[in-house]
Amino acid sequence: MARTARSRDDQPVSTHPDPWPLRHLVLRTPRLELRPDDDAGLLELAAVAYQGVHPPEQMPFGQPWTDADPADLGRNTVQFFWGLRAALRPDAWSVHFLIRVDGRVIGIQGLKGDDFAVTREVHTGSWLGQRHQGRGYGTEMRAAVLALAFDHLGAEQARSGAFTDNPASAGVSRKLGYQPDGTRTTVRRPGERATEARLLVRRADFDAHRPEWTLQVEGLDACRPLLGV
Repeated sequence: MARTARSRDDQPVSTHPDPWPLRHLVLRTPRLELRPDDDAGLLELAAVAYQGVHPPEQMPFGQPWTDADPADLGRNTVQFFWGLRAALRPDAWSVHFLIRVDGRVIGIQGLKGDDFAVTREVHTGSWLGQRHQGRGYGTEMRAAVLALAFDHLGAEQARSGAFTDNPASAGVSRKLGYQPDGTRTTVRRPGERATEARLLVRRADFDAHRPEWTLQVEGLDACRPLLGV
């Protein structure tokens, strides 16, 4: 039988490891707070999606999820991130940080690692509500997860990608030291062909382009086993 300790008010205190230490992980930049997604935050994120992520004639995503019927968009959004959270394991993890400004969710920034303990490689992906774009938040939140990966997790390189008609995303990558790494042709909407530019940034390249601020990190140590480090 598992043992439990007793607190001063005689309430049982579990001596087992926290089953979900990611709930305590916090990243802070000069303007942003990043926390792994939780249910309350995902409801806020769904509301941001309803307000618009991009002009309707554009599609910056490989999966055109923003084309969904409005009756389904919010549910699709939370179910997608629930699925990724449930599937997380040390050799295939995907952590999606809710981005907050002054306590309000404005978007999400993902950081993904497959066999990270061996590859030391991560992938990033993100989106911001349309009303919050053009203020430098995209660069700041990407820099935050790159600093986490390179400075705290021991990553050696990071990959990203953007369609060639998405200059805003490509601009963020250039600012942070990414280099071209080929292209691929894909279908992003039914019958619509698109070219994706693949991008790669190594630790030294990021060091030469990193922002002047230092990332503040809390609660990481307990998360390391979940991330294979």
